[in-house]
Amino acid sequence: MGTRTVPDEEEKSSGDGPPVVTIAYIAETAGVSVPTVSKVLNGRSGVSDETRSRVEELIHRYGYRKPPKNRSNLVELVFRELENMWAVEIIRGVERAARRNKVSVLVSEFGLQEAPERTIDDTLGRRPQCVLSVAWLSPEERDQLQAKGIPFVVFDPNRELPEGVPFVGATNFRGGRSATRHLIDLGHRRIAMITGPDHPFCLARTAGYSSALVEAGLPVRQELLVKAQLTREDGRVAARDLLSRPDRPTAVFTANDMQALGVYQAARDLGLRIPDDLSVVGFDDVPAVAWVDPPLTTVHQPLADMAVAATELALALGRGDDVPQVGLEIATSLTVRESTAPPRN
Repeated sequence: MGTRTVPDEEEKSSGDGPPVVTIAYIAETAGVSVPTVSKVLNGRSGVSDETRSRVEELIHRYGYRKPPKNRSNLVELVFRELENMWAVEIIRGVERAARRNKVSVLVSEFGLQEAPERTIDDTLGRRPQCVLSVAWLSPEERDQLQAKGIPFVVFDPNRELPEGVPFVGATNFRGGRSATRHLIDLGHRRIAMITGPDHPFCLARTAGYSSALVEAGLPVRQELLVKAQLTREDGRVAARDLLSRPDRPTAVFTANDMQALGVYQAARDLGLRIPDDLSVVGFDDVPAVAWVDPPLTTVHQPLADMAVAATELALALGRGDDVPQVGLEIATSLTVRESTAPPRN
């Protein structure tokens, strides 16, 4: 267990329990989920008699009392950085779900290296209905939110999460496979991939790329698999290396759209035309890539729909509703535009 912060006075224990008791501690001790304990505390149905009795016994033993109902009518959307092109799509989806549930949205950022004073403490002080954190929440931050009874969901996590941590992501493996299959179906055989850091979504997209090659009876050539950061400049540098080789690839699939824009730049630098000399496929489908020349073929990640699902999940957890699963993956789809074509002999 991570370090717990001291919650409100109403959460302190009396008796022989630990010095501080939270709803998360009750849930762990009883071997049930936090929403199940919430149902017992609020007298809701959907809990077996045996489980209800076990939870009530622990509540009585440790003298746990519910904190006062002073959570604000607010959904807090937390970014680690707001420079990503797809932030607007996420905000749009959260606002759509918030309007439906008659709650407000606050967009904030914390944990930034250049702004260390922005921490989760401000969020805890606001006591929102729920927190949606883009990319990640540290174990300490998750413990602090649980101690205050604030439900949270991690949006599009960039690292492995422990079992039971709520998250919403996309079908990254399937997206990587469909992008590569599209290039194979066009007749490409030397297909490179510029992948990203070892985040779960990058690894899944890369696994989809490899799977499509193997299914088509094509080798997975390590020299055609290049790792780079998820930026346009890093994509350009990686692509210049790939495209300067005598046996250069005829197609490149990238881990995100920003890398794909870097491939465009590298191709122009080397006098190559897209798609005549090189086909390019990205991932994300941020709005800007429909306007580049030529418009980019890319895997559409339904960011707004993912944000709606994450908001609804977080609010449901806060209400103690029955939630069939706390980990959701929303389907991707391939958007074919003009950056891909059959290879020239």
